[in-house]
Amino acid sequence: MSSIANLSQEGPLRFILWGLNSFRHLRTLDRKVNEDDMPRSYSTLTLDDAKHMLSAAEAKAASFGIAYNIAVVDAGGHLLAFVRQDGGLIGSIHLAIDKAVTACIFDKTTSYLAQLSQPGSPLYGIQETNAGKVVIFGGGIPITLNGSIVGAVGASAGTVEQDIAVAEAAIAALGRTQPT
Repeated sequence: MSSIANLSQEGPLRFILWGLNSFRHLRTLDRKVNEDDMPRSYSTLTLDDAKHMLSAAEAKAASFGIAYNIAVVDAGGHLLAFVRQDGGLIGSIHLAIDKAVTACIFDKTTSYLAQLSQPGSPLYGIQETNAGKVVIFGGGIPITLNGSIVGAVGASAGTVEQDIAVAEAAIAALGRTQPT
């Protein structure tokens, strides 16, 4: 009788050894590695890119006279850089970050998602996905290079139009234009 139930009653160490022995055939260390098994590389924004973007976005925010929160995420949607200007709204911190993440993971501007998420539209209710962190109003813009997403920017503190303008200023610092 070598059932799991019987082995686990004989003690945890014996159960662990049985488990390790049972999966011995799954070892792959001795097999030849081919190119298809290798990790894939991808392009993403660098910290230097993000710093240039934040600087340009801050200048645009200053032209509005509004203290902004601005976030830049990498190709995986992970926070790369963030700035909260002196006096920036506390409630806008996560909005800026979530706008950037939303734009990145859906590869769409958050203003475009706003149009698609209205009642009766194809993405109605999308803001309830991803633990409720999807933002469906303007200010988040994906950044692409050669057709692939490399990151995104999110800005929050002003009107939707101002948020979009601040995010666009950040992207302009990279010398790229983005689709709407």
